[in-house]
Amino acid sequence: MMIKGLHASGDRQAALEKADGVIQKLQEVKLHQAAEKIKDSILGTLTYYDFPGTDWRRIRTNTPLERILREASRRTRVVGAFPDGRSALMVVAARLRHIAGNRWGARA
Repeated sequence: MMIKGLHASGDRQAALEKADGVIQKLQEVKLHQAAEKIKDSILGTLTYYDFPGTDWRRIRTNTPLERILREASRRTRVVGAFPDGRSALMVVAARLRHIAGNRWGARA
């Protein structure tokens, strides 16, 4: 929960200040390896701050991937039983082609 709050900050400086607080708390409860891991990798997780604020959410989450997987699951559940694995693969591949071919798939 402490780490999730880092990425809800308004800017990079605020996130780094929160990271320092999290590192101190982890060291207080003798979780030194966790504190070191955060200290070593926090800058890599904040690179989305280099982009405009309107893009931050899309960059830092995996929601588009989750949406694709949920859609594939929904499509295969509707069919119910497939005669073989190839049939299920064809349904999922058709949906992926549709996503790649429309505007949603073309977003950067």
